[in-house]
Amino acid sequence: MTDIQTRLAAHQPTRFAPGRGTLQAAVAIVLRERAEDTDVLLIKRAEHEGDPWSGDMAFPGGHREPHDADLAAAALRETQEEIGLAVDRANMIGELSQQRPSRHAFDMLVSPFVFFLDGDPSFDLSSEVDAALWSPLAPMHGGHSHTSEDRLIAGVPTPFNGYRVPGGHFVWGLTYRMIETLFEALDPTYSSRG
Repeated sequence: MTDIQTRLAAHQPTRFAPGRGTLQAAVAIVLRERAEDTDVLLIKRAEHEGDPWSGDMAFPGGHREPHDADLAAAALRETQEEIGLAVDRANMIGELSQQRPSRHAFDMLVSPFVFFLDGDPSFDLSSEVDAALWSPLAPMHGGHSHTSEDRLIAGVPTPFNGYRVPGGHFVWGLTYRMIETLFEALDPTYSSRG
């Protein structure tokens, strides 16, 4: 984990100036170390009508509220609310470049913050989340779990790159791009597959 912390400390994330109508959100990319690998925490969002990320695999997170001191505070609060996991700034080891959702008409910036936790914490899932799971990073980084899957976009089957993770879940879209960004920050030789 020391190597990950060192590389993230040297990483300079890209940030964008939000416009007047820009929605701001933040996610927590939570890592834990095991003897043979590093795991990343993923959630499966519950299916809700009108939610553009309904049923998708994601990182815990959500919109910044007026009472959040900053975007990192929003990621911490949302992680606690969505899965009952209390991470704090002491666990934060870095920030990745901001992302813009590409398949939605609204203007939004998503800020990913990377945290490290020890052990095997329990989760208390809210109604927004169907599942929380740990997935090893090595099969993703090495390309072993890389795949593609068709998703309906405006009624048309469209292939998307992604990762197949434990439970057969497919990680794609914005979450996939953030994982690729993590690998680019950690490994200067990494070439994005997206």
